[in-house]
Amino acid sequence: MANLPTVLVTGASGRTGQIVYKKLKERSDKFVAKGLVRTPEGKEKIGGEADVFIGDITDAHSIIPAIQGIDALVILTSAVPKMKPGFDPTKGGRPEFMFDDGQYPEQVDWIGQKNQIDAAKVAGVKHIVLVGSMGGTNPDHPLNKLGNGNILVWKRKAEQYLADSGTPYTIIRAGGLLDKEGGVRELLVGKDDELLQTDTKTVPRADVAEVCIQALLFEEAKFKAFDLGSKPEGTSAPTKDFKALFSQVTARF
Repeated sequence: MANLPTVLVTGASGRTGQIVYKKLKERSDKFVAKGLVRTPEGKEKIGGEADVFIGDITDAHSIIPAIQGIDALVILTSAVPKMKPGFDPTKGGRPEFMFDDGQYPEQVDWIGQKNQIDAAKVAGVKHIVLVGSMGGTNPDHPLNKLGNGNILVWKRKAEQYLADSGTPYTIIRAGGLLDKEGGVRELLVGKDDELLQTDTKTVPRADVAEVCIQALLFEEAKFKAFDLGSKPEGTSAPTKDFKALFSQVTARF
C-alpha cells in the first residue's frame, strides 16, 4: 500500500463513474480507490464499501470528508434530465424534459463542479480529471434546450474554471456515449468539436473510463483538454499506447 496515489471518483454510481470506480478497485497495485455518491442507494448500487462516501456536491461542506487525503480527483458528476410525466409516444411529438429541483445543470455542472475543484485545491490534490462533453463550442446545441438547462454552457464554464485553477488537469470532452465493450476500438482525440462533423463522434463509456485512469498515469495528459471519439470496432487497431494518444494533444483548452 505504500505511497500509492489515492484517487476519488465523484458521480461514482453513474453509468460511466461506476466503471471508473471498478477499474480503480481492480488496479489496487496502482491506486487506492474512493468513490463519492449522492445517495445511500447509489452507494449500495456500487457495492456499499467503506471507501464510498455519501455527499452532495452542491453543498461544499458535505464533500470535504471524501476529498481529504486524496492525490487525484476524477469528476464524473452530471445533471441528469428526466422525461416529464405524461408523455404518450403513441401520439407522436417529442417528450419534454425537466430537471429535479436543486439538480439543474447550473447547480450540478457549474456550482457542484466548482465546489469539487475548490475543495481539491485546498486539499492539495495534484491532478484533476474532468469528464465533460463535446458540443460546448455551440451555444445553440440541442442538448442545451433540454429542460432549458443550458447543460453544455454550464459544463464549459466549469471546464474553464478548472483550466484557470492552477491545479494540473485533464479535460476529456467525450462524444456520444455508447454502452459497448471497451478496449476494442481505436480512440481519436480532437479539438473544438471538429469530431462532431465526422462519423467517429461516439465512444464507449468503458473507453472514456479507461482514458480517465490512463490520464492519471502520464505526465503527457496534464494541462490538456481534448475531445474523445472512436472508430467503429474492427475497422482499425485498438488504442493501446495512451502516452502516444495524450502526446497528440496540444490544446490547453
